[in-house]
Amino acid sequence: MYLKVESLEKRYGHLVPVSGLSFSLGQGELLGLLGPSGCGKTTTLRMISGLIHATSGKIIVGGHDVTHLPTYRRNMGVMFQSYALFPHMTIAENVAFGLEMRKLSKADIAQRVSSALSMVRLPALGNRKPLQLSGGQQQRVALARALVIEPDILLLDEPLSNLDAKLRDEMRNEIREIQQRLRMTTVFVTHDQTEAMAICDRIVVMNRGKLEQIGTPHEIYERPSTPMVADFVGRINRIRCRWRDDGAIAFGHTAIGAVSTGPAGSEVLVMVRPHRIELRSAGAKAGRAEGENTIPGTVRQVTYIGDSLQYAVESEGEKIMVEQATTSAGDTYKPGDAVTLNWRARDTLTFAAEADV
Repeated sequence: MYLKVESLEKRYGHLVPVSGLSFSLGQGELLGLLGPSGCGKTTTLRMISGLIHATSGKIIVGGHDVTHLPTYRRNMGVMFQSYALFPHMTIAENVAFGLEMRKLSKADIAQRVSSALSMVRLPALGNRKPLQLSGGQQQRVALARALVIEPDILLLDEPLSNLDAKLRDEMRNEIREIQQRLRMTTVFVTHDQTEAMAICDRIVVMNRGKLEQIGTPHEIYERPSTPMVADFVGRINRIRCRWRDDGAIAFGHTAIGAVSTGPAGSEVLVMVRPHRIELRSAGAKAGRAEGENTIPGTVRQVTYIGDSLQYAVESEGEKIMVEQATTSAGDTYKPGDAVTLNWRARDTLTFAAEADV
């Protein structure tokens, strides 16, 4: 592994924003640090870069311990959430700043700045000032400045948070394309699970300064190890139930099947993603597939959001959210309609009730 973080911890008196954090990534890999605000993502990134000194633990790059090295000796490119461009400098001067600090020749600096600006599709804007650029262009400049020094590791701290939704999608794809083309080892901090799922090779989910789970986007989404991960990565229903003697789950008067089982009579947290549930009319005679859960319900609310419909369905006193793709025919259920909710047993995630903290 090219980058190893071992038992990393940061303390400010009694405040411990990061505790016992360990993970690693291979050369050329893009790793996401994902979690809610205040979970320690940015603190971790700043410790890796050397902008914050770790209280304990190790940071190893290419087999070398850099934990106590100053930032300028770590050869890491950092792209900040605010972009941190110098307003009095031109775009070319901003990109060249790190190279000038390294005392490169003027000819080498000019060649590398030109190459970096071309890489981010801004070859003709070197003489402008940051305030003359759009938000997306400023973001590209910040990326060029981080890449021009040819860093061993690229560190991105919420780089897309200041952009509108459409531009954010475009830029995340552009960052991924450049990262893969350069085979640049990258750590990407975000609180947006869609961003992390879309571009990361693996994801570290953090909560309260600690590691909750690490895995590929598919593993994190399909096999969350804790209720926090299941809840944070994508939308999901949460229902408190109990295990029955026969290994099924008692949801009111209905039995729910799942892949796992638990002690009879014990409380269980059942979690099901809204888009994995299919609605059918209560009187429909559709055959029940093997391993499918079917529970009765009544539609209480319908929300149209363009590409999908969101239904709030009441069943056994619980509100269950269902998402279904819209069709050009516009067929929908209405509030008050009697329906059944149907999903596969393998889509039923179960956790011990005490794990829901």
